Amino acid sequence: MSNTWMKSRQTKYTAYAGVYIVVIIAVLATVNFLANRYNKSFDATSNKRYSLSDQTIKLVSGLKQDVTISYFDETTGFAKAKDLLDRYDNLSTKLSVVYIDPFKKPQLAKQFGITQTGTIVLQSGDKRQEARSVSEEELTSAIIRLQKTGDRTACFTTGAGEHSLEDTTNSSYAGVKELVEKNNYKTQVINLIEKPEVPAGCSLVVVAGPKVDYPQPVVDALKKYIEDGGRGLFLSDPPLKTGKETVAENKALLDVLNGWGVTLQANLILDTSGLGGLYGMGPEVALATRYETHPIVREMKRTATAFPLVRSLDVKPTDKTTAEKLASTSKNSIAATNLNAAGGAITMPKGDTQSYTVAAAGTYRTGKQNNNNNVEGRFIVVGSSDWISNYALGFGGNRDLVMNMLNWLTNDEDLISIRPKDPEDRRIQLTGSQMLMVRMVSQFLIPIFVIIFGIMVWWRRR
Repeated sequence: MSNTWMKSRQTKYTAYAGVYIVVIIAVLATVNFLANRYNKSFDATSNKRYSLSDQTIKLVSGLKQDVTISYFDETTGFAKAKDLLDRYDNLSTKLSVVYIDPFKKPQLAKQFGITQTGTIVLQSGDKRQEARSVSEEELTSAIIRLQKTGDRTACFTTGAGEHSLEDTTNSSYAGVKELVEKNNYKTQVINLIEKPEVPAGCSLVVVAGPKVDYPQPVVDALKKYIEDGGRGLFLSDPPLKTGKETVAENKALLDVLNGWGVTLQANLILDTSGLGGLYGMGPEVALATRYETHPIVREMKRTATAFPLVRSLDVKPTDKTTAEKLASTSKNSIAATNLNAAGGAITMPKGDTQSYTVAAAGTYRTGKQNNNNNVEGRFIVVGSSDWISNYALGFGGNRDLVMNMLNWLTNDEDLISIRPKDPEDRRIQLTGSQMLMVRMVSQFLIPIFVIIFGIMVWWRRR
């Protein structure tokens, strides 16, 4: 009887079904375990909008101390932050994310001083920072603030026609001021003409494109600052003389830079490739697509930067400096040397095209020591000041390049990378006639086609 039961068809089917169920449960359990332990995703968007930036990955993966991110919101609101926060959580065992409902745990919310939902608090040891929104830029910035000690101040020169940090015009530096402050620098405007001495609180000085000559005391103050171990970003425009404005040669300052191994040429680089036209730019905006191996530009190989009204540089080391090229224009560039244009336009010169260096960086050996470490000054020279103005800052790699420069100047090489991306605007703009065509096709033509096709199939079968 028992043998008959074991051989019956129903018993076999029951055994097979049992085995299948066990196997399926085992597979699902294994997949669930691996999914929880190795959380991977694929980002198919064109600008990798749903992937963390190189800077964030480098920063979080290299954490030395534990960091806790506490997100305070109603339980139903956790989902809107979970996608981004979990991506941070998966980068390092040193970082953990906690979701807290302040209505269910009011004492904990009171302890953190939470007054509204959607608040993000980051803690590391006894240090605490708050992110202002659920965005990669804010979270990464808060993590940087947790790790940094002391203030970093970028001092921008004024008094000689430099770009303004406060105006909102296309040529002002309001955008770069906001960018710098988001990356945990303070900004300060200094007038070296009134007092030719760099304030002690300046972590670095930005010479923001002077339009008139600096007096010799100002040049001497900048020279002394760098050669005593200071840090400076020198932005110098071509000496154009057009109907709209005139840019002075600033020979005294150029002589100092030449002594450090960077010679600024009296020319204007024009791009003859026509690539700028794809972005609404003319030949006076040179595109830099060639980068060297310096840490500032090492990770920008596939990114173009735009340099409006830029002059070329000759770079060579000296006995006290190590000057290196950073970025060069494409080989389709040509240098205009006749910069006197009464009508306001520079004529395209004739001749062979080539690549021109437009940015360089170097160090100055001071011969001093601090805690058994050699003290060095650091300087960067760019042949344009408009490239970080409001109208050009958002192009390609301009934002990344200027922040990489500031980070290198302040010895924050660990932060040099590509920064969090702004959401890409990929809206389709349609005219009225195009909208009408889309409506006609979707509401009438396609339904009519489906109905006719259905009738034909019905008729054929009948």
